[in-house]
Amino acid sequence: MAEIRFLHIADLHLDSPFKGISAIPQDRWKDIRESTFQAFTNIIDYAIGSRPDFIMIVGDIYDGENRSLRAQHLFQKGMKTLQAEGIPVFISYGNHDHLSGKWVRFQFPDNVQVFQEEVETKILNVKGNKVHITGFSYKERHIREAMHAYYPVANGQDIHIGMLHGSVEGNAEHDVYAPFRKIDLLSKQYDYWALGHIHKRHILHNEPPIVYPGNTQSRHRNESGVKGFYEVSITKGHADLQFIPSSAFIYDEIEVSCDGIIHANELIARIEESLITYSESNGNAIIELTLTNIGKDAEELLQASTKEEWLSIIQDSLSIENHFIIVQQLKLDLPKETIKEAEMIMQMIQDWSTSNWKHALKELYQHPKGSRYLNPIENELMKETMQEVEQLLTKVVTKRRQ
Repeated sequence: MAEIRFLHIADLHLDSPFKGISAIPQDRWKDIRESTFQAFTNIIDYAIGSRPDFIMIVGDIYDGENRSLRAQHLFQKGMKTLQAEGIPVFISYGNHDHLSGKWVRFQFPDNVQVFQEEVETKILNVKGNKVHITGFSYKERHIREAMHAYYPVANGQDIHIGMLHGSVEGNAEHDVYAPFRKIDLLSKQYDYWALGHIHKRHILHNEPPIVYPGNTQSRHRNESGVKGFYEVSITKGHADLQFIPSSAFIYDEIEVSCDGIIHANELIARIEESLITYSESNGNAIIELTLTNIGKDAEELLQASTKEEWLSIIQDSLSIENHFIIVQQLKLDLPKETIKEAEMIMQMIQDWSTSNWKHALKELYQHPKGSRYLNPIENELMKETMQEVEQLLTKVVTKRRQ
């Protein structure tokens, strides 16, 4: 049997709104908002260059049920480009772009086949071999039914592939739609399961592969790391997977040590060097930066200016170098002594007697006008005050860490 090669793509979320970009320089907003479109363009360019036998897109092409006109137009143009190269495309819609949404309809070129709400199998002849591709599209946003039950069991020597936009039964991290268990999918005896819905790249099973490619572009800090899709080469009983990046930029976390830092220019230069080195290796990125190994001198230096001022200086420095790397958040990994100070204060208060409390609050209770409104110093008052002190100290430590 000749080797068959295809692209497994999911969760494009074209025209997705981005969360938490208020701290990002305004001259980068357009690049960020365009990133899902750029990721799609990167996919089309890769497909033209690699010329796979076919492409599967497993749900959530669009971010919302009311698909934007622009997103649909871009996608339709991409499908026409693939048609010109003779590349078939199989599409199933997911919970975000379900069939019950309202949108202006575009007619796809004849290389595109779309699954409808009922589970169906489409057959493609590739290099003299039959490929059975089974799937469905969401009729509405919430599909709670175990749709895998309607997928036929594979038979014969043909290649069988399942397209399923859904999640593992009992998954606590995501909304569970079209739930399944791994054993359910294995029982179908398919050669490959092309999954969608979960935005984190994950291979649930190797032989046969049961695969989430993740989404094609990070949209917020919880979708960190490189995003993309899989190029799969398959024969009966064996598959090779290669992950292909598509991101216009990525979200990531970087730590920079403040060891030996005394002056501001030293710190800025060290941060700049670390970020530019990262950018040269990983490309465009939005970064959550944590400063570590903060000694006394570095702590005094950092506390002398606001976090906003430090972020502005860091970003200005990177802009001069013309790197698309944005520090969205700055965190300080302060030494343990800072936390111990708060713990010591709490421990001291916990050991106070009633007389200690009276002495500490003496001036307040001796005030000629205000004292009449105060409750007597009793156990309940001391307990409530200790809770308030603990909350205030927690806020102070947290603020200093951020």
